[in-house]
Amino acid sequence: MSDFFSGFWSYFISIIALGGIVFCVWLLFSQRAWLKKEVKQAENTGHVWDGNLSELNNPVPRWWTVFYLGLCVFALGYLVLYPGLGRFQGVLQYSSAEAVREAQRAQAEQIRPVYARYESMSIPQIAGDHEAQQIGQRLFLNNCAQCHGSDARGGPSFPNLTDGDWLYGGAPEQIEQTIAKGRHGVMPPWRGTIKPAEAADIAQYVRSLSGLAADSLRVVPGKRGYDTYCVACHGAEGKGNQALGAPNLTDNVWLHGSSEATIVDIILNGRENHMPAQERILTTQQIRMLTAWVWGLSNEGETVD
Repeated sequence: MSDFFSGFWSYFISIIALGGIVFCVWLLFSQRAWLKKEVKQAENTGHVWDGNLSELNNPVPRWWTVFYLGLCVFALGYLVLYPGLGRFQGVLQYSSAEAVREAQRAQAEQIRPVYARYESMSIPQIAGDHEAQQIGQRLFLNNCAQCHGSDARGGPSFPNLTDGDWLYGGAPEQIEQTIAKGRHGVMPPWRGTIKPAEAADIAQYVRSLSGLAADSLRVVPGKRGYDTYCVACHGAEGKGNQALGAPNLTDNVWLHGSSEATIVDIILNGRENHMPAQERILTTQQIRMLTAWVWGLSNEGETVD
C-alpha cells in the first residue's frame, strides 16, 4: 500500500477500513436489547409456512454481541500494529517483502551449484548446451509463456521470439537487458494532429513498404504524411530504430496487425506496450540461462557446442 502514486487512495482505504469497524460497533449498539434487565420475548412476525412453522424475531444473543465487539477491538489493534491503513506501516513496521527476499536468497543459494558450471560460458555456448537449454525452457514456460506463448511465437501485441525480428535488438546483451530491466514501448497518439483521412493515406504507404497491397494513388500523399510525422522514429526508409524500440515497417512482421484499419487506429490512438522487468524475480544466473534459450530460438546455426 505504500506504493500508491496518489495520497487519495491511502485515505480512501483508511476510511473504508475504519468506517467498517465503526459501522459494526454502531450496529451492535443500536441492537443492544441484551443490556436491559428484562429481555423481551421473541416476537412473532406473522409469517407462517406449512401451516404451523412460524418465523420469530429473537433478540440478539449476548455471546454473539460480545464476540463481535471483541472482533472489532481485535481489528483496531491489528490496524495499529500492522499495515492496513493506506501508507501507515503499523507500529511494528512489519512487511512481508523482506520475508520474500529472504526466501529468494535461500533459494538462490540452494540452486547455485546448478548454475556454477555456466558462469564462465558465453551466451552462445550456453545456448549450445543441451542441459542448459532444458533449464532455460523451463524458466521460459514458468515466467514468459503467459505472454509469448509456450512455443515463443507470441500473438497479437506480443512479439514472436523465433523470427529474428527484434524491436530493441537481438544480440545476447540486448536480450539480457530486455529480460532483466524490462521495456516500455510507446507509440504516441496523433489524433489531435493527423486527420483520419490523412492517417489512412499514411497506412497505405506503410503497407506498401512491406510489399502489401496498397492504393498507388494514396501512397504518394501517404509518403508525404509519413515524412512529416513518422520519419523521426521509424527512419526515412521505414526500417525503424532499435534504440527507441520503433519497429521496422519494411519486413512484413506486424505486432498489432497490418490491415489499414489497424494501422489507422495505431496512428490516431497510439499504442503502449510494457515488458515487465524480471531482475527482482529471477537471479542473474537464471536470466543468463533464459537469455541463452531465447537467443538460441532465432540463432540455431550460431550456437557453440
